Amino acid sequence: MPRFLTVLDVDSTLIENEVIELLADAAGSHAEVSRITERAMAGELDFAESLTARVATLAGLSEGVFADAVAQVRVTEGAEELIAGLHAHGSVIGVVSGGFHEVLDPVAERLGLDHWRANRLEVVDGVLTGRVSGPVVDAEGKAAALREWAEESRVGLEHTVAVGDGANDLLMMRAAALSVAFNAKPRVREQADLVVARCDLAELLPLMGLRG
Repeated sequence: MPRFLTVLDVDSTLIENEVIELLADAAGSHAEVSRITERAMAGELDFAESLTARVATLAGLSEGVFADAVAQVRVTEGAEELIAGLHAHGSVIGVVSGGFHEVLDPVAERLGLDHWRANRLEVVDGVLTGRVSGPVVDAEGKAAALREWAEESRVGLEHTVAVGDGANDLLMMRAAALSVAFNAKPRVREQADLVVARCDLAELLPLMGLRG
């Protein structure tokens, strides 16, 4: 049986939360950020522009907000089972996020993921500037990560699986051999190869023939 590379989105896929909203809670900008997020996920706004607008609302927060956000993260049901099942089979799992390394890193390390990639928030003198540092992980960045990790792991693209919920995941899902809509917006469900109705990531295992 071939090895797989499975790549998941993070917010509302690997985890139940939207990390930008956790940070926005601390900044008092949750309502504004939620409106921008919904428009971006529905494909109504360019992701990079929406990210810039959302991150700008975080200016002035102390970097201590990252630890507070990590403490609030809820890992989606079945995530640990999915990771264990893939690793037992010799397969590889990664996640790629339009969110932020500062919150994703400790979660990914704890779960034992093989790869992860996200945006970085600019911090100066312990305070968020309201800007992103470095290249933006957008839809093309997600697709590029899948292709890059497949090559690194020596897994053919014909054995790749992409799992997501929003418009920003569609290019990644098209790059993979199998695309799965999970907890997804209508546009994503329409374009995916398969739809997982239950919010349980372990449901992916039988789709790959790794659990009866």
